[in-house]
Amino acid sequence: RYPGYAGGVRMKLLTLNCHSWLEDNQWEKLGILADTIAEKEYDIIALQEVNQLISEEEAFVKEDNFALILLRELEKRGVTGYSFIWDYAHIGYDRFEEGAAILTRHPVLEEHRFHVSSVEDPANWKTRKIIGITIPVHDEKVTFYSCHLGWWQDEEEPFMSQADRLFEKAAGPFFLMGDFNNDANTHGEGYDYLMKKGLWDTFHLAEKRDEGTTIQGDIAGWDGNDK
Repeated sequence: RYPGYAGGVRMKLLTLNCHSWLEDNQWEKLGILADTIAEKEYDIIALQEVNQLISEEEAFVKEDNFALILLRELEKRGVTGYSFIWDYAHIGYDRFEEGAAILTRHPVLEEHRFHVSSVEDPANWKTRKIIGITIPVHDEKVTFYSCHLGWWQDEEEPFMSQADRLFEKAAGPFFLMGDFNNDANTHGEGYDYLMKKGLWDTFHLAEKRDEGTTIQGDIAGWDGNDK
């Protein structure tokens, strides 16, 4: 429920770091994602690490763009009506244009793209760009952002500075969705910093929820993690 409305408005939201084209059993996992979206009929889907190979293809969104392939997989399942926007922040793994995407079943009134890192060079893997869309929800415009931020301890691109830039540019009633690269159970760091900005955590607002774990073990970006 969106707390800005009397009685609330029911919407289904999904956010996922896809780690696309780098996963084992990639096509199987893509199919699971498409099946889940087809079943749940999400209103907004925010994706991170949405990759496409660097190539000579002139199109901005190339044929192997993960979000575009996902949209086609949905169409194979008879799911139509979704549109998406995508933009890339930096070169990943020396071969991908790595970015973020948002899919929606609603008309898009505005698109948003802006950097939150101090660097904007796509050759620098610490470059961070946020994308967003504004859609009509009843009589109000609501914006949804797909975010992929840096780490709290990063001396070159600290999370705090990126979060400050994000809040400077985020406008109107909004939802921040994505991968914030912070452990919500580590006090005094990124999660607490965001909460002090006055956000509502939809995980804690949910009527039903799991234990809240979003990553497990040693994965890319969380080397040495044993939780």
